[in-house]
Amino acid sequence: MGSDMGPGALLPHGGRLRAAAARYGRPLGDWLDLSTGINPRGWTTGAPLPPDLWQRLPEEDDGLEAAAARYYGANRTGGAGALLPVAGSQAAIQALPRLRQAGRVGVIAPGYGEHAHAWRQAGHAVQLLPVATIETALPDLDVLVLIHPNNPTGARFARADLLRWHAMLAERGGWLVVDEAFIDATPEASLAALSPLPGLILLRSLGKFFGLAGARVGFVLADPVVTHPLAALIGPWTIAAPARWVATAALADEPWQAETRARLAIDGPRLAELLTYRGLPPQGGCALFQWVPTDRAALLHEHLARAGILTRLFDAPTALRFGLPGTEAQWARLAAALEEST
Repeated sequence: MGSDMGPGALLPHGGRLRAAAARYGRPLGDWLDLSTGINPRGWTTGAPLPPDLWQRLPEEDDGLEAAAARYYGANRTGGAGALLPVAGSQAAIQALPRLRQAGRVGVIAPGYGEHAHAWRQAGHAVQLLPVATIETALPDLDVLVLIHPNNPTGARFARADLLRWHAMLAERGGWLVVDEAFIDATPEASLAALSPLPGLILLRSLGKFFGLAGARVGFVLADPVVTHPLAALIGPWTIAAPARWVATAALADEPWQAETRARLAIDGPRLAELLTYRGLPPQGGCALFQWVPTDRAALLHEHLARAGILTRLFDAPTALRFGLPGTEAQWARLAAALEEST
């Protein structure tokens, strides 16, 4: 993955389709973007946005928090403050490190680079942890940051291990931060139903499973001792009123959620099978993406880009992450491009 590049620098991410279109001289509308892991068949509504949403400031009693609490199954004994809406989980990733004095923070690696970057920027000593080293590193940590399932490797953690690690950290005032951005397809693996617990911080997002990345809606599930100062740090009106309206409707749409989980249970393995058939067996993944370490990653990324297919390239280790095509024509396009690369 891209490394930290100094104060104020931006890390590389998936997407950036306009930059790819300019680089390869291919029109923006002629691209198949598989670089983000976003559900290509995301939630939509046929109902128009109420026009007055554009004239009023966002209001906290519009039903968003209640819809999120029902969807996540969060324990409401912590009160309304135990679930904090934020402008995408990225907003919380950047702000959470500023709520603690400088300490020792372990961050899963490889993983979403913004986690380590944010903790370093706030003055913490960050240790990058491959999954196999978490157990031995934990006694020396104040905070452990995990992504479950991990992005980009798809690594998963046993519930018993997560709860044991949380207990060890919480006993000494530490935090277990779990980024659950990709867990919606398998909600039974989430710890949300246990929230709030002292020292347990869960990050959720509507960007991946719901395909609403542009709405910038996420949630922090945690004890109010965390969410209250976090809310004060982030400030008011973090989510625009139209985005709140869309998110509330999506979180309440249980038929769409069930249908989407059933479809992703088919499409995830389908992508893994296609890649394996073309000599690129994934070493991990989840319902929304597959992770393919290969020493051909850079060459294959370039080949696919010239065919108008954008993937996510990683350099440590060298690997590609493939998101899901959204239509049968897109599946065929990916299969043909992969065949040409072999």
